[in-house]
Amino acid sequence: MSEARPFTLALVVAAAENDVIGREGKLPWRLKSDLKRFRRLTMGHPLIMGRKTFASIGKPLDGRDSVIVTRDAASVSPQPGVFVATSIKDALDIARARAAERRVAEAFVIGGAEIFALALPYADRIHLARVHASPSGDAYWQAPPAEEWQVVSREEWPANQTDEFSVTDLVLERSPRA
Repeated sequence: MSEARPFTLALVVAAAENDVIGREGKLPWRLKSDLKRFRRLTMGHPLIMGRKTFASIGKPLDGRDSVIVTRDAASVSPQPGVFVATSIKDALDIARARAAERRVAEAFVIGGAEIFALALPYADRIHLARVHASPSGDAYWQAPPAEEWQVVSREEWPANQTDEFSVTDLVLERSPRA
């Protein structure tokens, strides 16, 4: 009999060199390869996001549960695959339960900026797509303290016909606590 893997919480972030992650509720770039990577990474797993991020996507993402963090639960219409939490701790509990039901051991936080900041203390891993651009924006990634994280994977993607900018995909894991 195999032993159950421990639950892992990962943040999935695309941030420009100036830490911009959004502009007027949208991504400030066109990166088809990054969207494909996001889909591959998150398929079949619970996603934790804020109400504005959910509204910007416009619908639940196929094959994934959406756990929406909002202070006003009535602001999210009931839909299959959508769960509402009024705190990050409630969202983590829901995501953990949905992950167990789906028989996966990981959930992903996908934004926005406030939800990333609230979830960071609970995160084990960060998937960071560092976009090599400095667009204007109104939502920013607050990078975690470097001494608390170590880069375990790095991959470079050049700009091309479907990717407006080059990207460095980083996977960071929390350094062992002293």
